[in-house]
Amino acid sequence: MPGTPVRYGASQPSEPVIHELPPLPYGGESVVVRLEMRRAEDGTWRGRLLFGPGEAAPATTDIFCAASESDLWECLNDLREHHLRDLYRSVTE
Repeated sequence: MPGTPVRYGASQPSEPVIHELPPLPYGGESVVVRLEMRRAEDGTWRGRLLFGPGEAAPATTDIFCAASESDLWECLNDLREHHLRDLYRSVTE
């Protein structure tokens, strides 16, 4: 899954940064997919997926955890489209 693992505009790594990902085809529609990542107090990188626009979008919990920001991106890139569809279905049904 393409994404840009570069932090723009965040003064503190602990502040969540949201990255737009390619839309997910689901049920004949395109679902907006975003990755929210931040650095936790323990120094690990945490991330969750947001499905849809706006702050009230359905979201997963922090399902990504990695030692570095680039490792977190690698975890995300390992997901396949069917995994994203299952995650989307799990937070919307």
